[in-house]
Amino acid sequence: MLSPANAQITFRQACARYATGITISTTIAPDGTPHGFTANSFTSVSLEPPLVLICIDRKANIIELFRSAKHFGINVLAASQQELSNRFSGRGQDRFESVNWKPGSHGVPLLEEALAHFECRLENVIEAGDHDIFIGEVLRSEFSDGDPLLYFKSRYGEIAPPQ
Repeated sequence: MLSPANAQITFRQACARYATGITISTTIAPDGTPHGFTANSFTSVSLEPPLVLICIDRKANIIELFRSAKHFGINVLAASQQELSNRFSGRGQDRFESVNWKPGSHGVPLLEEALAHFECRLENVIEAGDHDIFIGEVLRSEFSDGDPLLYFKSRYGEIAPPQ
């Protein structure tokens, strides 16, 4: 049997074998300041009603903004947006400085050139382990063509062109 530390490492490495897209989840603070973070924990939950979820680590400073927000946004990143993914996963900087975005119809920041946008009303928050699961009803969505930014084995990747 593995020690708890080794089991956690093995679990993390096993999860890294699941290729995911990269999103930036966003919200607006009460003072109107935009906030967001990089996440690959985004999932569609239901078509009727249209529901999605994101997961946020309870140690993340941004979690209180999402808990108190009525709306949040999800931006699915294009292959060309790796720098944005890195920027929004870092600390100690204004993540929105020099970033092209527009407010959605519910005020949440929508990043230009993202492959898809989801504007959500916060429906429920569920505690699960060391994260909270935020379930949102999709009020508006839009998409464009292009290749996604992917993450696999703790590295960025691309879709291989058809042969």
